Amino acid sequence: MQFFIDECISPQVAARLNETGRHAAVHPRDIGRRGDSDHVVLRNAIAEDRIIVTENARDFRGLVGREELHPGLLILPCVSRDRCLQLLEAAIAFLEIEAARADEVPADHMVNRVIEVDATGLCRIYRLPDND
Repeated sequence: MQFFIDECISPQVAARLNETGRHAAVHPRDIGRRGDSDHVVLRNAIAEDRIIVTENARDFRGLVGREELHPGLLILPCVSRDRCLQLLEAAIAFLEIEAARADEVPADHMVNRVIEVDATGLCRIYRLPDND
């Protein structure tokens, strides 16, 4: 899957995802996009078909909720870098299970969906916008 790791999260998270060989993750520091506003981040993520990974729940929920179509949003709690990576990996595993139940590939299953993860690793998935 392709991810955009928001600026509020360590660039090492993107690097570690890329090291798995299973994902393509970018961080604004590494692609010359530091300081982009949230709506620019969303526009670029949509254009590049990247799931946004952020700790900025309120702002991004509002932004994706106004989009007709988006590649997905994954919201993590504000935790240490190592815990962030653990929670992101747990969210990806959760997504893979949910997608398999729907007989979809994970990236397709994330379209117009949000996964929120709490500090314990509990994941919740829902549609946004909820047009159904």
